[in-house]
Formats: sequence, C-alpha cells, structure tokens
Amino acid sequence: MVSSENGSPNKKSIWVQMALYSQLAFIFPAATIGGWLLGLALDHWLHTTWLYLAGLIVGTLAGFVELIRIATSGDSK
Repeated sequence: MVSSENGSPNKKSIWVQMALYSQLAFIFPAATIGGWLLGLALDHWLHTTWLYLAGLIVGTLAGFVELIRIATSGDSK
C-alpha cells in the first residue's frame, strides 16, 4: 500500500495515480499500431491484402480490453 501525504494508507498519492493513468495514453495506440504492423507482416508473408485490417481490428480491441482492465482495477484498489 502506498500512503499519501496525510498518512492514510488507503489513498494513493497523486503522483502514483498520475503514473497509473498515464500509461493508458500509451497502451491503446501501441496495441493498435502493433496489431496493424503484425497484420502488414502477415500480408507480406502470405501474399494477401486484407490481413492488415484484421490486425488493426484485433489490436484496437486488445487496446480497449487493456484500457478497461486497467481503469477498473484502479477503482477497486
């Protein structure tokens, strides 16, 4: 448990909260771009033209899932 400045062990300091929620700004775009790049690589390897869209969709969904998971776990702690 991280104690805040007033000594309460249940409240997180503002800096810890900022660090936890600032990762949300990076996770969603990283998952989306990662899925897109994986789809592009599969397109190149398999000589197709549509897998980049599937990778983009899967990466976006993975980003949303991670975003929701982190946001809800922060509320329960």
